[in-house]
Amino acid sequence: MEQFVPADRSLSVCGRLCYAAGHFLNDLCASVWFTYLLVYLHSVLGLQSSSAGVMLLIGQIADGVCTPLVGYESDRTEGILRHGKRKTWHLLGTVCVCVSFPFIFMPCLACSDITPQWVQILYFSPFIIIFQFGWAATQISHLSLIPELVSRESAKVELTAYRYTFTVVANITVYTVAWLLFHFQSQHSMDPSITDNLGQADIPLFRVLALILVAIGALFSLIFHIGTKEHTSVSETESRLISSSSQEAFPRPVFQWKHWLKEPSFYQVAFLYMCTRLIANLSQTYISVYLTNSLMLPKNFIAIIPLVMYVSGFVCSLLLKPVSRLIGVSITYLVGLLLVLGFAIWVFVDVKLGAESIFAAAVLLGAGSATILVMSLSMTAMLIGEQTQSGAFVYGSMSLTDKVANGVGVILIQSISTDPCCPAWFYRDVMATVTGGVAVAAALCLLTILIWPIKIRNNWCSNSQ
Repeated sequence: MEQFVPADRSLSVCGRLCYAAGHFLNDLCASVWFTYLLVYLHSVLGLQSSSAGVMLLIGQIADGVCTPLVGYESDRTEGILRHGKRKTWHLLGTVCVCVSFPFIFMPCLACSDITPQWVQILYFSPFIIIFQFGWAATQISHLSLIPELVSRESAKVELTAYRYTFTVVANITVYTVAWLLFHFQSQHSMDPSITDNLGQADIPLFRVLALILVAIGALFSLIFHIGTKEHTSVSETESRLISSSSQEAFPRPVFQWKHWLKEPSFYQVAFLYMCTRLIANLSQTYISVYLTNSLMLPKNFIAIIPLVMYVSGFVCSLLLKPVSRLIGVSITYLVGLLLVLGFAIWVFVDVKLGAESIFAAAVLLGAGSATILVMSLSMTAMLIGEQTQSGAFVYGSMSLTDKVANGVGVILIQSISTDPCCPAWFYRDVMATVTGGVAVAAALCLLTILIWPIKIRNNWCSNSQ
């Protein structure tokens, strides 16, 4: 019987750029969500720390629930009008993000100064849930395309690096636009209520920021849909051919979602990815309050310091392909962890971190976060390999661990903090212990991967029950 052998898939430079543009809207919104949501809700709208934490937790739980469901449905449904099943879900997610995200950074339309905070939570919750569903649909469908568009491991690392480069560019765009808005506000506003500290006078600034970024992101999504051609990974005819082939003729089985749950490497990669996202997201979430509450820096620093982080991450991402080829993906990940640990130790030891030193510390965190994020995504693509028909489930499961852990982490931190503000050392300790502690946990998980490398260890028949 004829043996099915997957073709070697590759992309041109233009194809890689068009693909990478597909997550730009998500990256823009995620940057604003993690960097500015807590300070916007607490310092601008005046909500309590616990209420702000609850709203972020609602978003993370919604995202965590939607992510595996979207992954499962994306694997089993067909595309609309020959658009491809991944791109169909991507388009649906893009629409949901565009119509919901701006409302999150606008004040409650029917609320007043005496409106209870639980009412505001109810008001914002539907917009947050729609946004997170759309974000999950876009993220999972976009990630699932990596093993379908390219086949070689080095090409997957390269495509992941392209994707992260656009993530860095998106974050740079957010912080540049935010800095320009802060600068314009301070130079041209005659409102005496506008100071170096955040307050209700900054509501229009965040509204304009959200609208500008959604418009830019929608344009990049259009580029993705025009320039990226989705290939069907394994057709039904090919699946039947593989099923009927003998193990000697074709040893690689076709995985269903339930088979992944019995693979040890699935849990290794899931835990490592969770730790990676905890480091990146929680440090991004609390860098703004750390700068304003602990270091007492002017509000424009919440745009400048994250910008420094992502510029260093961008430079680092350009070096990841040759470095990972030279020393391997796992060791490259370890190098990124060491940079993150260096940041954590510096912040913890240097109690009076000055405005000059924070720039250097931000470079360490940015470069380290970029390295571990790209390498963890590359490990996930390596785990999936040619099993692209269930790739969205794998990415969805990885993201589920990330979203739930992030939500729980934020609500715990917010419940410990005190209103109306925390002691100056509180957010310094958060930045140090979260990044450092989670980095140690990631290092232990990485050790298990070095001992038991990532691979599929069980043989499953494609028609197994």
